[in-house]
Amino acid sequence: MNGSMWIKALRVIPRISKQEWERLDVIARWLIATRAAVLIMTFISAAIAGLLALQAGRFNLPHWILLTIGLVFAHATNNLLNDYTDFQRGVDRDNYFRTQYGPQPLEQGLMNRRQALVYAAITGAIALAAGLPLVLQGGWIAWLLLAAGAFFVLFYTWPLKYIGLGEIAVLLVWGPLMVGGGYYVITGQWDWNAVWASLPYALGTTMVIFGKHIDKLEQDRARGIRTLPVLLGERNARSLALGMMALQYLLALLLVISGYFSPLLLIVLAALYWEPRVWRVFTRPRPAEPPADYPPDTWPLWYVAAAFYHNRTYGLMYLVGLVLQVIFS
Repeated sequence: MNGSMWIKALRVIPRISKQEWERLDVIARWLIATRAAVLIMTFISAAIAGLLALQAGRFNLPHWILLTIGLVFAHATNNLLNDYTDFQRGVDRDNYFRTQYGPQPLEQGLMNRRQALVYAAITGAIALAAGLPLVLQGGWIAWLLLAAGAFFVLFYTWPLKYIGLGEIAVLLVWGPLMVGGGYYVITGQWDWNAVWASLPYALGTTMVIFGKHIDKLEQDRARGIRTLPVLLGERNARSLALGMMALQYLLALLLVISGYFSPLLLIVLAALYWEPRVWRVFTRPRPAEPPADYPPDTWPLWYVAAAFYHNRTYGLMYLVGLVLQVIFS
């Protein structure tokens, strides 16, 4: 059971009972508690940083491995602290959105506060242990990047998410910080081109968090959580999300026109094949009930499910374009 649950937890956020939880090993529990299925977004950012360094002829494999471990475990730490903070503030009580689409281990009694903090402390320590050698070699810029990363890990859930800055934080973290900063700690050089190259994918991760916050807009508003969709309203937030998706393709095109990328990157346009499906979801209000053919394990995720589907597809095509460029340029 444990091996199959590892695979399942890396693909989706599984719903699980307390009895099932108690039969799992610590790795399966960690994968579920950290929402490991979404950690692929961080891996893609780390992979983009590595491919940009490879393109520049300055790739350092040990540095990239440490960067990837550090970023993935920092994201996992953030997810654990998100659940802990929301539990402490009473946000997830009474079948709130978070507990409907997957287990909130504290709210559902799968673990206690002490266990949650131990998970977060060990996960954070692994992230720090991976990042520290890079920081010690990277000088003041690397220390600044570490401080920025720690700030977002600790304060994303509160107060940033509560004052309309959570979505902006996601754009900065998955773009300039992970990719631009990742490129720096791999190569030892800061390159603004790497920062610009981070934005197409970072917009996709921002669209994912937009979709999540649109899905739970009414619940957030009732609890005084002023995400950007709460401040903008559902219709405006859906329009902005679609604008971000369109900008992903426009920026990729501009990066090719600028000469930083070769036309091989335009393979990312293949992701347009799946875009109409996502477009249809975001141009319409959220249905009160799932359609008859909607996957039962996905509801109540609606906008976020469509955004994650597009982001994963776009991100993988972006990586394919970068790999082709490294091979043939």
